[in-house]
Amino acid sequence: MNAFNKIIISLFVIGLTACGSKKDSQSTVNGSGDDKPKVKIEKVVSRDVEQVYEFTATVEPIVKNNINPTTPGRIRKIFVEIGDKVSKGQKLAEMDAVNLVNLETQIDNMRRIYNRVSELYSVGGASQQELDNAQLQLTVAESNLKNLQENTSLISPISGIVTARNYDDGDMYSGQLPILTVMQINPVILKINVSETFFSKVKPGMPVNIALDVYEGELFQGKVSLVYPTIDERTRTFAAEITLSNQNSKVRPGMFARVNINFGVQNRVVVPDQAIVKQAGSGARYVYIYKDGQVSFKQVELGRRMDTEYELISGVESGSDVVVSGQVKLADGATVEVVN
Repeated sequence: MNAFNKIIISLFVIGLTACGSKKDSQSTVNGSGDDKPKVKIEKVVSRDVEQVYEFTATVEPIVKNNINPTTPGRIRKIFVEIGDKVSKGQKLAEMDAVNLVNLETQIDNMRRIYNRVSELYSVGGASQQELDNAQLQLTVAESNLKNLQENTSLISPISGIVTARNYDDGDMYSGQLPILTVMQINPVILKINVSETFFSKVKPGMPVNIALDVYEGELFQGKVSLVYPTIDERTRTFAAEITLSNQNSKVRPGMFARVNINFGVQNRVVVPDQAIVKQAGSGARYVYIYKDGQVSFKQVELGRRMDTEYELISGVESGSDVVVSGQVKLADGATVEVVN
């Protein structure tokens, strides 16, 4: 082949290539079928959904008592250790009794004085005022004695368990920390914060299910014992207390709990979790709805998550086709191709 023929053939090939590029460019502009985003869709319908909501809480004792005297003093003896079960009225600790002994001696002397004044008064040797003063001093001293006795022998006001011991025998109680802490843990309580939308639905006596992370897979039964009467204007929630029987002391204060309350059944549209799109930079959630070859971007309000599905409170009508795959390349109003 001579040089002239080679040149002719080269020009012919270049021309074909240019024509092909022009057609490809034109095809891209016109949005041919090969360039449409490919999506998978699924029809969604409404169904009855249990309105079970979860609230987190920390287990608390029904009663907590800090055991200590009203004034600083030396600790003579502590009779219990952390973890000990104690009964109401049980002696837990003994403080130094020097002041108690001194006051008892003073009271004995005041009783003798009162008796002497009383005898003199009966024969006219003392006035009514002198008798009244002696009686008053004795009464005040006896009242102080009772208070000092309570602050010398420290008694448990409840039946429970010792959860803290902050001093040893012979230590000086300073008033900064209690000597002992006793908690009553049967029953225990859990405080939850509930959205104001449920204020009219949460009632005392309402049953609840309680799950504790430490006992995986086990459910405990409790009930609403108190509903606080006001709404927190900052959080738009109200507080409620749950009471949980704890006969075997299996549940302990400080455990993390999940309280589930069933508010009945609502008919809701349910969509696959793959259909939910989160808008970058916000907490809003969206889905793409397919109709007549195009998709539209719709904001939705999510309810419960149920395994691989979401309950929708609003945003999508029953019977709609939603995109479950291929959302990355989509935009509102885009023309798409549906694939199986």
